[in-house]
Amino acid sequence: MKKDFVIKILFIEHSVEDAEQIISLLRNTGIAVRPARATAAGQVQTALAELEPDLVMFDPGNGAITLPEVIRMLDAQGSDYSVLGLVGTLDNQQVATLFEQGVHGIVTRGMPGQLLAVLRREFDALQNRRMLRRLESTQRELERRCDALLDSSRDAITYVHEGVHVRANQAYLEAFGHESFDDLLGMPILDMIDAASVDEFKNLLRGHTRQEKLPNQVSLRARRADGSPFDATVEFAPATFEGEPCLQIVFRRQTIDPAMLEQLQRDPVTGLYNRAHMLECIDHAVIDAAKGKKGQALLLIEPDNWSSMVGGIGLAKADELLASFSDRVRILLGANDTAGMLAEHTLGVILDSRPDEAIREWIAKLQQSIAGAIFDAGSRSITATASIGGSLLGEKNANTELLLNQASQALRTAQSLGSNQADLHDPSAREKADEERERYWLDLLRKALDDKGLMLYHQHTISLQDAEGDYSEILLRMDGPQGEVLPGFFMPIADKHGLTGAIDRWVLDQAIAALQRREGMGQQTTFFVKFTAASLQDPSLLDWLGERLAQAGLKRGRLVLEMTESKVMTLLRPAQEFLAGWKKLGGRFALEQFGSGLNSFQLLSHIDADYLKIDRSYMADLPKSPDNQKKVTEICQQARELKKQTIAEWVEDATSTSLLFAAGVDFVQGNFLQVPQRLD
Repeated sequence: MKKDFVIKILFIEHSVEDAEQIISLLRNTGIAVRPARATAAGQVQTALAELEPDLVMFDPGNGAITLPEVIRMLDAQGSDYSVLGLVGTLDNQQVATLFEQGVHGIVTRGMPGQLLAVLRREFDALQNRRMLRRLESTQRELERRCDALLDSSRDAITYVHEGVHVRANQAYLEAFGHESFDDLLGMPILDMIDAASVDEFKNLLRGHTRQEKLPNQVSLRARRADGSPFDATVEFAPATFEGEPCLQIVFRRQTIDPAMLEQLQRDPVTGLYNRAHMLECIDHAVIDAAKGKKGQALLLIEPDNWSSMVGGIGLAKADELLASFSDRVRILLGANDTAGMLAEHTLGVILDSRPDEAIREWIAKLQQSIAGAIFDAGSRSITATASIGGSLLGEKNANTELLLNQASQALRTAQSLGSNQADLHDPSAREKADEERERYWLDLLRKALDDKGLMLYHQHTISLQDAEGDYSEILLRMDGPQGEVLPGFFMPIADKHGLTGAIDRWVLDQAIAALQRREGMGQQTTFFVKFTAASLQDPSLLDWLGERLAQAGLKRGRLVLEMTESKVMTLLRPAQEFLAGWKKLGGRFALEQFGSGLNSFQLLSHIDADYLKIDRSYMADLPKSPDNQKKVTEICQQARELKKQTIAEWVEDATSTSLLFAAGVDFVQGNFLQVPQRLD
């Protein structure tokens, strides 16, 4: 849903303050709202007529009007809408009743995230329904026009499905000497081809069946009903008839004058292409985009306040005004740009390949040209402005109907903002924004690696079984422009650009240095350090670790490397090879998120892990979940039998700590026990 799209909402709500809170929430989220509120049937009727709402938010506790009454009034209005039930808490019976009475969704006052998600979903669904109706209407109009063009064409045209005639125009009947289509119904097209050309034509039909590209034109001999042959140039094009794929075949017996054809493709008022040919041009642009052509755009241009202007100058002068308006468009067209009429006063422009910024500059120039011009209409001289809506064209929206709808929606958005406005839909806007954001954070990350912008924290891991020494989890942070940034944000970017190995080495180097300082002060400390798949598969890491550990003179087992169970499962052989070398260096290994797989203990027959860090999902609401308590106990029992130690992360309350002790967990870790602290 576009953030600058105005949503018209009718609140049937007893409290003004509650309605205002929702309106403020929507506006703070960037959603433009045009609201109205009603508390009685008469007010609802007035609001429906004046506002024509997109969404109705109905409070079942309003006390003045029932939902069935509202639904009846909405149905009587004859417009599409979405009704949302507005409740304070989710009561199953109330929700069921509201759905039975006709609501499309339920929103909860105290859950802003859920409210926004449902509202966006229903508004998008409403827009899609409206779009579908417009497209169906457009399709019917196009089919009607195509039928009219087909019947009036002087070319002999037929439609063939599986080699059999399903449609033909009058010129085709006359060319082949038939009185009505009944003579052709069910007749194979091969019966119309002379024996000398049958084999060639069969191959063409087989090629179409195999979805091979057919030649644009083929010269062959056709045969009339009386058996007499004639030479023809045949053209092929894929088509549909009554929803079924078929082949359009045109038999041409005469050459069309190019000048005459050009004239037939022009709009008589503006001199631009007419609607039929402009739609063909859009189809060609879409095909080019599907093949990878970039930088095209479709623009829709309408004079602002057209009805008022025509009312002022008179209908007889409307064509003169539209022609002058079109001249302003024609002047700015490039050599490969195309312009034509798509509706009564809607001009379409296909801009050929150019950068996005150049497209916006073209739009701005056109609006300035129109706004700065004086248009003569008879004895009157007037000024005008134009609203422009458009869509950039790429592989993502390489579909004529979708492209036209996106451009049309952008035009309506521009018009809703006032006169002389423009709106350009970019199907790749999110991707472009993400790419820009990624480049920004990648630069920050590289700078952090070079300029000590990374930092380490540690969080104590508390032994419940009286293990000697201190145990801590090492946590990575990055110094960002607005404070410290968590690794969940920047590590995916680092992984994508091959920086995780360098980050792992920096973290390991800092952790080893900290362990060295602590051992120098007589502190027996063990660090748990995460490392990534890139490091696991780095053949030089073990040698580097061996040298670094030897320099620090650390006791064996002080450094525990850890990786998630799911990642190890996908890298089983490299993990086995790495662990074999790591154990020789005196290192230990921990499996994170243990218990999240279908058969986690099966993994231990392949991976010699020293510690099992129980998946955090079992810690959620542990005191109230007997199933989670049972699962943790089972993990601890099996781990003890295998001589593995267990660690429970994300422990957030004293009750959970007691339950974990009773279950046999060896270590616990969480903010309840100690918040992370900077590693000195």
